[in-house]
Amino acid sequence: MTPALVVVALIAALLLAVVGAGVRLVQQYQRGVVLRFGRLLPEIREPGLRVIIPFVDQMTKVPVQTVVMDIPAQGAITKDNVTLSVDAVVYFRVTDPAKAVVNVENYLGAVSQVAQTSLRSVIGRADLDTMLSDREQVNAELRAVIDTPTEEWGVSVDRVEIKDIALPEGMRRSMSRQAEAERDRRARVIAADGEFQASAKLADAAQAMGETPGALQLRLLQTVSDVASDKNSTLVMPFPIELLRFFENATGGSAPVSTGAEKSVETAPDDPPAADPAQLPPAAPAAQDPVVPPVTTDRAADRP
Repeated sequence: MTPALVVVALIAALLLAVVGAGVRLVQQYQRGVVLRFGRLLPEIREPGLRVIIPFVDQMTKVPVQTVVMDIPAQGAITKDNVTLSVDAVVYFRVTDPAKAVVNVENYLGAVSQVAQTSLRSVIGRADLDTMLSDREQVNAELRAVIDTPTEEWGVSVDRVEIKDIALPEGMRRSMSRQAEAERDRRARVIAADGEFQASAKLADAAQAMGETPGALQLRLLQTVSDVASDKNSTLVMPFPIELLRFFENATGGSAPVSTGAEKSVETAPDDPPAADPAQLPPAAPAAQDPVVPPVTTDRAADRP
C-alpha cells in the first residue's frame, strides 16, 4: 500500500468520525436542547435526525412524556391534632425542555422533594374530616401548591391523587363506634317516623269509622272472622262499649270501692266476736312497792 492511499484512508476515517459526531437521533417522545460553547441556542431540536457541530455543540435529550411519580408516605399532624400517614402520586410532564435543562439540575428529584414537602404542608392545614370526605379539594390544593415552583423549571403538574390515609388504631375504633351510633340514630328516626305515619293513618281511620256507625260493626265482625279462621279454641264475645257507657252514666260515673280492711273482715267469718267491755271483770290494781317506816334512834338513852 502506497503512502498516498494510507493518507486518503485516514482522511476518510476522520471525516466519518466527524460526521458521526455531528449527527444525533431524537426520538418522538424527546426534544433536543443544544448548548453551543456553553450558551443555550433558542431552537429546540424536534424528533428525527439532527445535525450539530461536532466538538462545539452539546445536545441534551429531554423526554416530554407524562411521568408518574409516587410520593412516599409522609407522617404529619392535621389541623385538629390527629397524626396521619399519607402517600400520594403525581402526574407531570415537561412543557419547556430548555428550562428543565437550564433552570434546575435534576428536575425529577426536585419535583419529588417539592411534592413531599407540599403534601405535609397541605395535611397540616386540613382537618381529619376534610382529608377523609373531601379528597377532591385536598387534591386540587396539593396540585396548586406543587405546580407553583415547578413552573420555573418548565414542568407542568397534570394531577395529584392521594392514594391512602393510614389512621392510628385508636382513631379507627373511635370512628367505627361513631358510625355505628349514627346508623343506630338513623334507624330509630326511621322507626319513629313510621310510627308517626301509622298513627296518623289510624287516627284518620278512627274518624271515618266514627262518622259511620256501621263501619265499626263491620270491622268487629271482620276481626271475629279473622280469629275464627285459625284452628284454635279462642272464643270471642263482642261486648258493646255503649252498654258500658250506659251503666257508667246510670251509676253516676263512680262505684263504691272496698278497702283492704273491709275485705279482710269479710273474708274471715271464723274469727270470734269482739267481747263487750262492760262484761269484763275489773282489772286488778297494779302492784306497788312496800313502804318502809323510818327508824329513829334515841341518842339520850345512850348517854351514861
